[in-house]
Amino acid sequence: MTTTTIETTAVRPPRTGFALSQKQVWGLLFVAPYIAIFMAFVVFPVGYAFWLARDPQLYVELVHDPIFLRTAINTLVFLIVAINVKMVIALFVSGFFTNKRWWVKILSVLFVLPWAVPSIPTILSMRFMLNPEWGVINQLIFTLTTEDGPNWLNDPTLALALSMVVHIWKSLPFWTLILLAGRLAIPHELYEAASVDGAGSWHRFAYITWPSISTLYVTCTLLSMIFTVGDFNSVYLLTGGGPADLTHVLSTLGIRYLRLDQVGLAMASIVCCLPFVLPLVFFMMKRLSK
Repeated sequence: MTTTTIETTAVRPPRTGFALSQKQVWGLLFVAPYIAIFMAFVVFPVGYAFWLARDPQLYVELVHDPIFLRTAINTLVFLIVAINVKMVIALFVSGFFTNKRWWVKILSVLFVLPWAVPSIPTILSMRFMLNPEWGVINQLIFTLTTEDGPNWLNDPTLALALSMVVHIWKSLPFWTLILLAGRLAIPHELYEAASVDGAGSWHRFAYITWPSISTLYVTCTLLSMIFTVGDFNSVYLLTGGGPADLTHVLSTLGIRYLRLDQVGLAMASIVCCLPFVLPLVFFMMKRLSK
């Protein structure tokens, strides 16, 4: 007589509801500090700023402020003129630094210094140099021509132009390094083949360099515009928004309202930066997606 044994395997009942595995629990525990930091330092400040600027009457008051329209125009001019001039200079200066001579390497170190040093001492030193009474520039003009130099920061147009010059001088090295890296990534064999075919420097740039780094150039231009909308150092440290609040940009206008204890208007002026920023972000992400 033979007996047969039937082995049965225990079948786990299906999980009901929402349950996390042990690995998922540990993963959430590790991620939780980063989520908390993101909520505390990104979501909460941005959300609080929008909450402070929730009143539509603030925007009515902002539009009727004569300084706001001038500020919006200044911001637009700053973005169009300063950024494009800076990026064109960076494009051609990056070609100069591809030279492998030893003195070019030394010059490149000096070229990076304006970007590497802090903004406050460098821009304030330029403000002192432009002082009409005892500044170095006017003292030099008086020595050479025996005439008094101009009051550089008392003319709104000249003051805004000098702010753009300071911005270009301060941030030019960074974007030059980015474009230089793009140039160095181009295979050198392409330039050698073009030289054999008799192509000059301009033709090598037009048919090799520019097609290779044009996407990088446009991306850097859009990024620079986005960064500049929120940058107040060049204007605030050099002119303080003066004279008569005529050289403000949107980032410094918010500081002006804060100093006047008008927090709602300050937040509303910052929210008004979104029409400048969002299209730039959209076009940049659209280009990167390709």
